[in-house]
Amino acid sequence: MKTFLVVNPRSAGGQTGKRWAEISARVTRVIGDFGFGFTERAMDAVRLTRQAIEDGCQCVVAVGGDGTINEVVNGFFADGKALNPQAALGVIPRGTGGDFRRTFGWELDLDSALERLRTEATEPFDVGLAEFVDHEGRPVRRYFANIASFGVSAEVAHEVNIGSKTFGGNLSFLWGTLKTLARYKDLRVRIRVDGGEPEEVGVTALAVANGRYFGSGMCVAPEAITHDGLFDVTLWSGYDLSDFVIKSKGVYSGAHVTWKKTRTLRCKLLEAESDEPVLLEMDGEVPGRLPARISIIPSAIRLKV
Repeated sequence: MKTFLVVNPRSAGGQTGKRWAEISARVTRVIGDFGFGFTERAMDAVRLTRQAIEDGCQCVVAVGGDGTINEVVNGFFADGKALNPQAALGVIPRGTGGDFRRTFGWELDLDSALERLRTEATEPFDVGLAEFVDHEGRPVRRYFANIASFGVSAEVAHEVNIGSKTFGGNLSFLWGTLKTLARYKDLRVRIRVDGGEPEEVGVTALAVANGRYFGSGMCVAPEAITHDGLFDVTLWSGYDLSDFVIKSKGVYSGAHVTWKKTRTLRCKLLEAESDEPVLLEMDGEVPGRLPARISIIPSAIRLKV
C-alpha cells in the first residue's frame, strides 16, 4: 500500500518536528518506504493530501492532532466528491486534545499507531459535511471527521485557539470552559432535523457527533459510531458554570445524557440558524458561524484500524 504521511511539525508542542528523524526511521522499519510532507500554514494538509491521492497513494496518514486530521480528511475530497473512496486514512496521534483518537481507544504511543499502519485492516468511515458562512460572511463548505458544534463549545474552542496550550490540552480546555461559561448565556437557535418542522431551542451547546468526544475528553455522545450512517446529536440547554463545576465528572463519563437538561437524537441532516451571531466549531477549529447545514456522508472513506 503506497503511503504518504502529512506531518504537522508543531504538534506535540513542537516535538514532532524536533524528533522527526527518529519517528521517520521507526515508520520505515515497520512499513517500508513512504512519502511525507510538512505542513507550514493553515490548510496545507488539505493540499498535501489531495496531491498524494492524485499521485496514487492508497493511504494518507495524519501525523498531528485533531486539527491536522480535519484538514487531511478535507483533502480526501474535491469538487464535492471523494477523490478515491477506497483510499485509507491513517492516524499517528500527536495532538494536545486527542478527541478523535479517544473514540477508538487509541493511545498516544507510536508503537500502537505503527501497528495499525502495518496491517491491511480498515473499516468504513462516515464523514460530516458542514455548509455554513465564514467569518467574512461568505458561504463555504467543509468536511469534518469527529464533531461539529455550536454554542459554548465553539466559544471555548475559539478561546483556547487564541490562547496558549502550554499546559496541555486538558488544562487549556478546562480553563477555557470555566472562563467562557462564567459569561455565557444560552443562545436561541432554530433547528430542523432531517427536513422536519423547525424548532426553536435554547442552546448551551449542541454537538453533531460522528465520534464520541470533544473539548479534550468530554464524552458528549457516548453511543456514537463512526460507520453507522447517522449523527448522534446532543443538546445541552440551561447549563451554567455551577453545573459544570458540580457535575463535570458526568460530562467526561457520558452520564450527562441521562440528565434533564440534556437531549439526544439521531439524524442524517441538521440545519440551524439564529438571529444572533453563533460560532460554529469543527474538530476543534472555528472556521465560521451559523446558518449551517450539516449532513453525513456514509462510508465516505476507509479508516486504518
